[in-house]
Amino acid sequence: MRLEYFGIRVTDLDRSVKFYTGLMRLKELRRGKMSHGGLYVVLVDNETKQQLELNWYPQDSKYNVPYSPGEGLDHLGFRVDNARETFRNFVKQGVGPAIEPWNEDGTWVGYLKDPDGNWIEIYS
Repeated sequence: MRLEYFGIRVTDLDRSVKFYTGLMRLKELRRGKMSHGGLYVVLVDNETKQQLELNWYPQDSKYNVPYSPGEGLDHLGFRVDNARETFRNFVKQGVGPAIEPWNEDGTWVGYLKDPDGNWIEIYS
């Protein structure tokens, strides 16, 4: 398992991309649309290779929750060998489940909760 990126919720995707690519000098790697209608943009720091995922959710998305400034951490993304197996093993050890793994465009994705309720994405 390895930490690959941090995801944050944003209220204006274009404004956030401009901020992080302009002032913070991150480079855009890719962008896309999630199955529930949300949009994402993945940015990378050329020096450290650390990635930041900007996530925007439409009003009717189950992931659109009230936003408070400074509380935009959406999730931490960990690449694992087998998301379904890792999910089951973590839940057996008492880790809180958020969303059971599903296959999205050939990638298995699931969400767990850390002890404070922060979401952790596992994918393979």
